[in-house]
Amino acid sequence: MSSGNTQHEKYYVPDSSIWPLVGAVALGLIAYGAAHYVIEWSNQEAGFGHWFLLAGIVVLIVMLVGWFRDQINESQQGLYSAQMSRSYRQGMSWFIFSEVMFFLAFFGALFYARMIAVPWLGGASNNVMTGEVLWPGFEAIWPLTTTPGGIETQAMGWGLPLINTLILVTSSVTLHFAHHGLEHGKRGALKLWLAITIALGLIFLSLQIYEYVHAYRDLGLTLQSGIYGNTFFMLTGFHGLHVTLGAIMLIVMFARVLKGHFSKDNQFAFEASVWYWHFVDVVWVILFLFVYIL
Repeated sequence: MSSGNTQHEKYYVPDSSIWPLVGAVALGLIAYGAAHYVIEWSNQEAGFGHWFLLAGIVVLIVMLVGWFRDQINESQQGLYSAQMSRSYRQGMSWFIFSEVMFFLAFFGALFYARMIAVPWLGGASNNVMTGEVLWPGFEAIWPLTTTPGGIETQAMGWGLPLINTLILVTSSVTLHFAHHGLEHGKRGALKLWLAITIALGLIFLSLQIYEYVHAYRDLGLTLQSGIYGNTFFMLTGFHGLHVTLGAIMLIVMFARVLKGHFSKDNQFAFEASVWYWHFVDVVWVILFLFVYIL
């Protein structure tokens, strides 16, 4: 084939951007501030951890707004090609895969605590003296509601989490209807079902906040409640953070829908948000089963 008949697909290379550097600074401030804030709060000490955390959040918001704005402008100007679309899909796929591994690590910690550490302390594998030496009077049961220091707590029930599970599963269904509306050019249905999905996500987060207040105030279930309290707040807290991120993504998509953005052939940002929301829903179902039920 002669070179004259060879088709080369256009690939848009964006200009250099400062936003990755701004994002790195934001994440560094959040990590430093969150770690010190938890330590200061646990020890009831005054410090600057919360200010670093707040500064990191503000910088992160600025980065997201600026970077999203640039990406949206490039897309609306028609600068992207089919090859760029495939690159975005590959990037989002790898991002979700990294999130899967992130949660697998935390579920692995839960599995280790429940299936290995607790039985071992209770004298598993003929190691009868282990518990008596390291933790006299220890009972190998889960959830572990007593700490080595003698702090007593109560396990979280599954009534409210079940309601939250139904809410989040329903939100996946409503988001599917919204995506179906976009695919078939039904803008009214798209707006309605997307608004309902966002409302359900915010209700989920509100109920999770109420659950945390109930845990601290009524059950004595805190970050100081030993391995059970730590794994509970680690898994549910990080999942809540992901739901918050997903809700922000959907709110941005809703604003863009109101401006007339997206079509059947140009909708990757919306599609990526749908992928992410379905992912956090699946994680919650697994979390509900292993944290609250089993």
